[in-house]
Amino acid sequence: MSEHYILEGREPKPAELMEWARWYENSKDRRVAKDEIGAIMVSTMFLGLNHQYGDGPPLLFETMIFGGPHDQYQERCSTWEQAEEMHRVAVELVRGALKTDGEL
Repeated sequence: MSEHYILEGREPKPAELMEWARWYENSKDRRVAKDEIGAIMVSTMFLGLNHQYGDGPPLLFETMIFGGPHDQYQERCSTWEQAEEMHRVAVELVRGALKTDGEL
């Protein structure tokens, strides 16, 4: 299984190291989504590297929360579509935490 991936449109494709390096250096299309909710940021990105360290499909996308009660929350997945859903869930998590804490 390849460790390096590039995006063709929204589809991850295995790549050789130098192909991946050139693509990664020049790509502006790695961000799936970004939301800022007050001082909290939710970011979902295409990583370009497989973060699957066991059996299963390559984990190529990552959602993280920066700030607030869920600071450093992190999830990873394999496809752009999963990443969009993963981002939506993280935003809902932040919004729910803010409502619970009375910050909204």
